[in-house]
Amino acid sequence: MRSDAKKNREQILKVAVAELTLDPTVPLSAIAKKAGVGQGTFYRHFANREDLVLEVYQFEMQQVASLAEELLAAKSPKEALREWMDCLAEYAMTKAGLAAAIRQAASIHAFPGKSGYAPVQTAAELLLRANEKAGTIRSGVTHDDFFLAITGIWQVDAQSEWRPRLDRLMNLVMDGLCAGSPESLKTKNT
Repeated sequence: MRSDAKKNREQILKVAVAELTLDPTVPLSAIAKKAGVGQGTFYRHFANREDLVLEVYQFEMQQVASLAEELLAAKSPKEALREWMDCLAEYAMTKAGLAAAIRQAASIHAFPGKSGYAPVQTAAELLLRANEKAGTIRSGVTHDDFFLAITGIWQVDAQSEWRPRLDRLMNLVMDGLCAGSPESLKTKNT
């Protein structure tokens, strides 16, 4: 892909994330206009709404996943995991409209659902293994365990004052992950 085409595609995706988050039924022409591209350019990249939504979903999942590596490079495993949990919770709350667009597209188009979520599962596994190796969480926690434990994120009303509630929820999950860890047992015995 030429550099200008790549730049156009990235700009369309950036605008689409913002616009679909606000309104899952936003006209594609409005996304193209705000991205600063013509209709022809837009449709060369995305033939229809479902293709755009699928690409936005995969783009956003990759952003959340990539953050795990960045945090591990800059922070301790425990700090990286906790901050990533906050970012995941923030994503869930601020992208409520995007979720509606994804559901809408899935009802019309064959949509890969969980396969697009694979990078986030891999990121969670990376963080969990780093923490297990560091002795900061109990051993044997899988990404499936982790995601089951945080499902409360998706039960919190995005229209409410959700930040304090999610912070409390993430603290409870983190406390549960750390309970019984070598680090917690060492602290308990000293």
